[in-house]
Amino acid sequence: RVRLDGRGCLRCSLAVVCTRAAFSVLWSVCRVYLNSPQPIMAMKKEGVEQDVQHHRIRITLTSRNVQNLEKVCRDLISGAKAKSLKVKGPVRLPTKMLSITTRKTPCGEGSKTWTRYEMRIHKRLIDLDSPSEIVKQITSINIEPGVEVEVTVADTE
Repeated sequence: RVRLDGRGCLRCSLAVVCTRAAFSVLWSVCRVYLNSPQPIMAMKKEGVEQDVQHHRIRITLTSRNVQNLEKVCRDLISGAKAKSLKVKGPVRLPTKMLSITTRKTPCGEGSKTWTRYEMRIHKRLIDLDSPSEIVKQITSINIEPGVEVEVTVADTE
């Protein structure tokens, strides 16, 4: 929608004096601008492209200790927010419970008593959207013992 009083476009607030004859031209410019992944500053520079390539980073944290896992998540997210990056997470995935049930007596004599051993594995996902030069700074934090970190980097198109 375009204002016809000379104050520009309602959707992208381009300051363009618009008449009814120029409506279709202005609307096509607005559609290109709204569907474009480039910021407005790159459009104003008239063809000067910035070579900042953003990466989608998925960090998978796995641990048996929830406190250590949550501390590493907090450190990662606070470091990413300090650099003003887009952060999604931590996404808490379902806990895997590995259990082993064994007989208490080694010989099989006596009452039939059983012992149950259980190990819980907790998992968190954190998604980041960052430029390539910040990737190394984010992943070089102090990691608590017992926390496994897996970093997957993908280019955004």
